[in-house]
Amino acid sequence: MTLDLSHLTKPPFSLDREALAWVEATFHALSETEKVGQLFNMLSRGHEPDEREIFQKFRPGGITRYFNADAQTERERLATLQADASVPLLVSCDLEGSRMSLPFGTQVPNPLALSAIDDLAVTEEVSRIMAAEARAVGINWSFTPVLDINAKTRSSIVATRGFGNDPERIARHAMTQIRVFQEMGIAATAKHWPGEGHDDRDQHLVTTINPLSMDEWNETHGRLYRQAIDLNVLAVMSAHIALPSFAAAQGVTGVDLYRPASLSHLLNVQLLRQELGFNGIIVSDASEMGGVSSFMGVTDAKVEIIRAGNDMILFSNNAEKHFGAVLEAVQSGLIPAARFAEAVTRVLALKAALGLHRGEALPPLPERQDSVIKPLLRRAPVLEKDVNDLLPISPETHRRVLVIAPGIVEPLWNTTLPVVFPDLLAKEGFEVTVHPIGTPFVATDFDLVIYAFSEETLLTRGRIFLDWAKLGGGMRGAMQRSWHEVPTLMISFGYPYYLYDAPRVPTYINAFATMDGMQEAVVDLLLGRGGEWNDNSPVDAFDGVPDARF
Repeated sequence: MTLDLSHLTKPPFSLDREALAWVEATFHALSETEKVGQLFNMLSRGHEPDEREIFQKFRPGGITRYFNADAQTERERLATLQADASVPLLVSCDLEGSRMSLPFGTQVPNPLALSAIDDLAVTEEVSRIMAAEARAVGINWSFTPVLDINAKTRSSIVATRGFGNDPERIARHAMTQIRVFQEMGIAATAKHWPGEGHDDRDQHLVTTINPLSMDEWNETHGRLYRQAIDLNVLAVMSAHIALPSFAAAQGVTGVDLYRPASLSHLLNVQLLRQELGFNGIIVSDASEMGGVSSFMGVTDAKVEIIRAGNDMILFSNNAEKHFGAVLEAVQSGLIPAARFAEAVTRVLALKAALGLHRGEALPPLPERQDSVIKPLLRRAPVLEKDVNDLLPISPETHRRVLVIAPGIVEPLWNTTLPVVFPDLLAKEGFEVTVHPIGTPFVATDFDLVIYAFSEETLLTRGRIFLDWAKLGGGMRGAMQRSWHEVPTLMISFGYPYYLYDAPRVPTYINAFATMDGMQEAVVDLLLGRGGEWNDNSPVDAFDGVPDARF
């Protein structure tokens, strides 16, 4: 087969003669089955006993790794998997910060906290820290930054993963992150194409819809993607989000108006490639999410993802079945030969653009940068309201404190983690009582009541809201409000819109991230240490509720 690879010499790959020759030689050296393997990015959790054997058998083009806390072990594991591979592996993760920080690395702020700080020097420094730690263990691709616009505040899936609701602010921080990651040898990914945040549902559960007209889309999401493309972002993640205004303009009717981008030739090829001019790699979002499986069976979807213009399929929970389905579609012509070759060579081009074909040694593991991050965290929390001038507090003025803290919701591992906030207060000399969730309380037994919520953006949660009934143990407890009897403070270490459900709470703080360091920063600020409260919120915490400011 004769290949025309001239497009790979253009941005964002910009391959030189040597790299282009490697792509062509590698493509021709691979068997058809091995080429199919290049189209898959497999999940690596590390605890499945046959994981290495599966990768050796199916030879995927890349893996997405869930890491443990031992950097050296992770580095050695990835080195082993690379040694097994006949073609270097793309190794990806989500460099998003906070609870998504690399467990062996520096715990850094998430995108919404960075947007609250709103200092591009900070975003650059945090991005460099993440990239340096990632490169040292063998990561070469990040599925970030998130370009979504948090327009629909009920959305639990954008919230803390994005940079807020202002496209200008999103652009400043996201483009900084793209530039830094790619300078440091990590491919950045603009996601979630064609733009999330206007639907309050979660594409892990349902195909979501971007309802904007094309004029509105071009001024917002389209503008962000054009900026990323102009900055030579190497990858775009095609998500399970429909853009019916574009489909309708092409004469589409019926259910296909709501076809997710991951399965849409129109959105990937006509809009992203042809109209916006993107020449990098398109990777699907996770191919077993409800946004796909509610529209099409997951096996057929693997084939359709490639047919629709994606170059790589993210994940497979049945390698034998899914690799076989794609191979059969290639052999039958259902996936045309030209489309197949284009996808494979773009995967190889990403590897060449990152220099993986040269087999260079990894940089040494860097020292953690906790001392750099600690003072930055104090710049993030926003004091949204304090109508009774409660703050600062001290053990002398508010000794007996009731803390209502349901814990940190961790959806990836289906667990709830404890918060350190009550212990931090106790160390400062407060008499802290942790409220048993699901029971009422007598407010007058305390000098201060603090609600502390710790829910960052959650996958498969559907909605985040203040569940008064769960906190108070049923209808009667759900209606209890303490602030007319004792001072009451509400803090969110994550989702920033609880004022919608508690508009009259007199003091409210958004801290954006559940990480222990952010909880420490909030305690410092509550006690009047560590500088002034931030007043530069990246979102409208009042969410249009008219009485929430009072």
